[in-house]
This record gives sequence, C-alpha cells and structure tokens, in this order.
Amino acid sequence: MKRVVSLYLPNWSTDRLRRMAGAAAPRVDAPLVVVGRAGSRRIVTAADAAAAALGVRVGMPAAKAQALVAGLEIRDADPAADAEALERLAIWILQRVAPIVAADPPDGIVIDTTGADHLHGGEAAMLDGLVGRLAMSGLAARAAVADTWGVAHALARFASASAMIAAPGHDPSPIAALPVEALRLPPGMPAALRVLGFERIGDLIAQPRAPLALRFGPALGRRLDQALGRAAEPIEPIRPAELTEVRRAFAEPISAAETIARYIGKLVDAICVQLEQKGQGARRLDLICQRVDSRGQAIRVGMAKPVRDAKRLSRLLCDKIETIDPGFGIEMLTLCATVAEPLEPRQMVTSPLETTEPDISDLIDTLANRVGERAIYRAAPVASDVPERSVIRVAALAPDIGASWPDAWPRPARLLLTPEPVETIALLPDHPPVSFTWRGVRRRIRRADGPERVFGEWWKRDAELIAIRDYFRIEDEAGERYWLYRAGDGEDEATGSQRWFIHGVFG
Repeated sequence: MKRVVSLYLPNWSTDRLRRMAGAAAPRVDAPLVVVGRAGSRRIVTAADAAAAALGVRVGMPAAKAQALVAGLEIRDADPAADAEALERLAIWILQRVAPIVAADPPDGIVIDTTGADHLHGGEAAMLDGLVGRLAMSGLAARAAVADTWGVAHALARFASASAMIAAPGHDPSPIAALPVEALRLPPGMPAALRVLGFERIGDLIAQPRAPLALRFGPALGRRLDQALGRAAEPIEPIRPAELTEVRRAFAEPISAAETIARYIGKLVDAICVQLEQKGQGARRLDLICQRVDSRGQAIRVGMAKPVRDAKRLSRLLCDKIETIDPGFGIEMLTLCATVAEPLEPRQMVTSPLETTEPDISDLIDTLANRVGERAIYRAAPVASDVPERSVIRVAALAPDIGASWPDAWPRPARLLLTPEPVETIALLPDHPPVSFTWRGVRRRIRRADGPERVFGEWWKRDAELIAIRDYFRIEDEAGERYWLYRAGDGEDEATGSQRWFIHGVFG
C-alpha cells in the first residue's frame, strides 16, 4: 500500500535567512519577519515563532507590524531563493530517505516512502529522525504520513502533533475534523464554503458532488477524491542535474517478475558503464516503475561502500521485485544512482601466494537491504570507564579507530540497556551479595569476585563528582554468571544510594 509523507516547514523563509546569516543572524528569541510587496503595499509574507507570539500575522501591513512589535527584525522577501533552497533540501532528503521526493512550494516537501520506512526503523522512527535532523539544523518542521498526499498534507499543517501517522486505509476520519483550508483549495474557496456553513472537511464528504461542482467547479471534488484515494495524485520526483540515470520505456507494458528482472539487469549494465566513465561507484540505487495508471512504484537499495559490480547490483534490486505492484502494467523503468562516490580501480589477485582481507560488504549489503541499515552495525570502544558509555554503535564497515576496551577486568557479553535494580543480602562495605532477587527469581550466590571500583566522570556531570560504583562478578548455584554493582562505596551516602543493580550477563 502506498504511503506518503508530507513535510511542513512553517517558518521556512525566516529559518533559511537565519541559516544564511550564520553568526550575524538575529538572536533566536528576536522576532523576525519577511516583507514583500502586494501591489503598492508592503506586507508580511512570513513571520517566525517569536513574531507570531507577539501578534504578527502573515498578510499584515509591514508598518502595522513595526508599530506592534518594538525591535522587530525585517528582511526583504526573496521567493526565488526560498524555492531554490527548498529544492536543495528535497535533494538532501532524496539521498537519505526515499527514492521519490518533490518540493511542495512554498514551505513543504512530499515524499513517497512506500517500502522505504523499514530501512529507517519504521514510520515513527523515520518521522522522528527526519524532524529531529532538521531541528538540529535550525529548521522547524512538522511531518505526517498517510496513504495519500492530501491526507498527509492536511495532517502536517493542521494536526496538533509534530509527527502524525495515519493508519493504513482510506478512512476519512483522520481529516474529517480538520478545517476546509486543509484541502489545498484555490484562494477564496474556503471563505465561500464557510459562508454556506461548511466548516470542516467532514461536512463536505457527505454532501452530493453535483451541487458542489456546479457552485465551485471541479477543483473541490478533485481534492476530496485525491485525499480519499479515489483519484491518483502522482508525485513528480526531483532530479538533480548531476544525477546518473538510465531509463527504458516499453511499447507494451510489462508486469511479469521475470521480465522486470531481465530489464533490471540491462539497466544496471547501462548505469555501470556511466559510473565507470565518471570513475564512480553507486552507494544508493533507486528503481522507479512508472505504471500505466500514472502511479509510481519505487524500490531502493543501499551499499556499505561504492559498488560498480553489475551482477551484485542486479541481485540486490531483484531481491525486492516482490515488493513491486505492477498494477495493469509498467510502461517505464528508471534506474538512478542517487548517491555515487569515487571508486578507485583495484588490483586483481592473480597469484595464489597473494592474500587479501575477506570482503564481507556483499553480505552486509544483502542483510541491510532486508532488515534496514540501522539493524546492521558494529560495536566500537569509547574511552570511558563508565560501562554504558564505553561502547558506541558504528557502521558495519566503519574504519577501525585503533581504540580497544580495557582488559584488566572481564566484561559481560551482554550489557543491559539500563541497569535493573535487584534485592540483595550483603555485608557492607566490601562484601559481595550472598543472594539476590532479579525479575522475581531469587538466586543464591556460590562464587564472587570483586569489587572493581568505577568512579563517576566529574567533568561531564556535577552529580558524578564523588559518585562510585563497586562491581562484582558473581556465579549462582545454577552456574549462571552476572555482573552486579552497588551504587556507592558502602559507607558514605553521598557517593550513591547504596542500592544494588544488575548491569550485565556473562556468556
């Protein structure tokens, strides 16, 4: 089922100006507006959150806004620069999120994420990650995902949450309570509808179409049908000028999996030739299938490092053919290297006496495209004595930084995400527990080793200035081994709560 994300940037013009100004930008809490011309009048075309909180509204005369807010920062509108920056942002999202992305001027981006959400940990994680990355870059954003562009667009702009997920299915309930402005109607039409008593989208859905079409023309019915999934609304994907791309149109639509696989192989051969001419390898390939009903289907594969092996790329793409719904047939296939990087020629090994490191990138690519890139990672050491801070997840083929874990004391094979409290019987201050109860099961201890004292990192948090943990390796009567610690030195309450926690399990 098709899924579409609408990304809404409510303060796009002002956020862009702040980013461009850099260190010279107005303070974050300083009200900023963008002013343009409507005929001979200068009006506010965009206002940031600080200005809006003080009563400034889009469409307000600039002179009135200045009189209303003391110290108001004013910048001239530049719609062309806004549109150009929005396209650059769409290209950035194209390279990182999904194969079909388009700008939705003046302040939005639409993304067809069908079949791509699992690569980002699901729809909720995908939306949170996208909104979070933009927020870190100084861009306020809201996002919604639904079966249609119309519903996603409406939820992103008029729902209360910053990230909304509409359940699959063309149910009108998610947008029934939203105002009629959420339908992307022509200017003036929402006001005319309100005069007739139509306040919400739900008021329009139950109405006969003929009287509405006679009064307002076909636009109103078309927008309703698009939102409810009754009419197609294709997304014209953005394509950078430097994109490496090949396509194949068919006189007769194709639909059989074997036929699609055969033409995938031909397209991969063609794009590898272009990549070789540029001295590049593909890091991300997108196959877009244009159906006869104007709907698009897309699949995406990613590689851990640049690849120009036609057989390998064809296999990765063909593994996802089952996710393509050809409908009544596919009339065009487009294959593009959304992300390509330089690929240096490698010397082939011709002598049995020569040895090379095994290349596991093919295996990593296969697994990552099945379960998602985030699910394939490697644990790398971090210079920290605090156990939960001593490890970090890195890409499976990330270069080795040369760091290593301390080997003076053994560490458990499994470290709990957060230490869990346990009930213990122990002599203070330095004796290990005699028994402990974890998850409702009491375990008697047969052997123990410790304590290993770990001090807090006072340079990171004041609360860890004198914090202490005493770790013990223990073995119960069943032979199972655990890693427990006491928060504190067993004497001074200022060093910790003196409670016991389990932090890991030895293999």
